[in-house]
Amino acid sequence: MAPDLARVVKRSAPKVAARLIGASLRINGVGGIIIETEAYDASDPASHSFRGPTPRNAPMFGPVGRAYVYRIYGLHWCLNIVCDALSPGSAVLIRALEPVWGLDLMMARRGAVRTRELCAGPGRLCQALGITGALNGQKLDTAPFALQLASPEVVSVGPRIGLRHGTDTLWRFGRGGSSGLSRPFSPASVR
Repeated sequence: MAPDLARVVKRSAPKVAARLIGASLRINGVGGIIIETEAYDASDPASHSFRGPTPRNAPMFGPVGRAYVYRIYGLHWCLNIVCDALSPGSAVLIRALEPVWGLDLMMARRGAVRTRELCAGPGRLCQALGITGALNGQKLDTAPFALQLASPEVVSVGPRIGLRHGTDTLWRFGRGGSSGLSRPFSPASVR
């Protein structure tokens, strides 16, 4: 793993989630720029790790810098980056990408949709990039993954989306004005 990326993923989930905004993510050469993330850790009642290790969430308790891929609602895959070397059970959900590389393949995988909708939401993102459970537990610094940090950005911050618990936790991060977000941020959310 690149030294700067290795340092970043060892931090707390909210710090990693904010720092990943602007990073490039590719799977087998297909991908884009991360524009929206959410943070989760084992103390968070909304996290899969809240009740401790299980066969499903085992990657969250393993080494940092790996993928935690799971299905939501039995339909859609979701990609997380395992992080925080001091707090096992931490991960960052990749919620949206600005599609850049492999647009034709992404459109074929998702059906003919508008470019801004290709990766707007974790399920759409995984479908467009061809992410499945076969990538669960894989290292993010080896093929088929390519994850590269960019310069830190000013990010918008807000509550996470679609949760029953932890709805007041401001652990959603993104490029506030981007048209490819899964949901807009409030105008007062920049930090």
